[in-house]
Amino acid sequence: MDQSIPPQLEAPAQRSGAAHPGSPVATPDPEHEHAHGTAAPSDPLLFRFFNEIGSIEQLARNRFERALPHRLSFAQFSVLNQFVRLGGERSLVEMARSFQVTKPAMTKLVRKLEEAGHVSVRPNPADSRSKLVSITERGVSARHQAIMALAPSFGEMRRAIGDEAFEQALPFLSSLREWLERNG
Repeated sequence: MDQSIPPQLEAPAQRSGAAHPGSPVATPDPEHEHAHGTAAPSDPLLFRFFNEIGSIEQLARNRFERALPHRLSFAQFSVLNQFVRLGGERSLVEMARSFQVTKPAMTKLVRKLEEAGHVSVRPNPADSRSKLVSITERGVSARHQAIMALAPSFGEMRRAIGDEAFEQALPFLSSLREWLERNG
């Protein structure tokens, strides 16, 4: 057993003592090789799991960006979506922390949304160095139109995979996201 990998992260084949197929460096299996780098079956379980999430995120983001109206980027849509989901006002620092980007990057993104009329920015009365951001009706509408533009893609996925599979996955994914939010 490789001592550099904690036992809970080892692949099942490694825990059972089974050797890697071929050599210590696994060779790609062309039958299971995907364009977005599917992990090898012998990779640790959590690596394979998060590798799948990363691949799904990249593929979904590309699909969503092609469908987004109003020249919205995925990042801009994400900001609008978070405002609709959480409501209220947020400071640029809070937003940058939430999206795990720098404050200058969030400032630039918010400026573009403000220029398009999707958000409103005002001075923070509690801290003159800070600004508060909120979504406008136009921003709510843009988010709604974006979701409607994604409907054909969503419908295609629903028909291919089935609502039940999405319903079953959602509680687990929500729980995982909440844990990651709490534990950084």
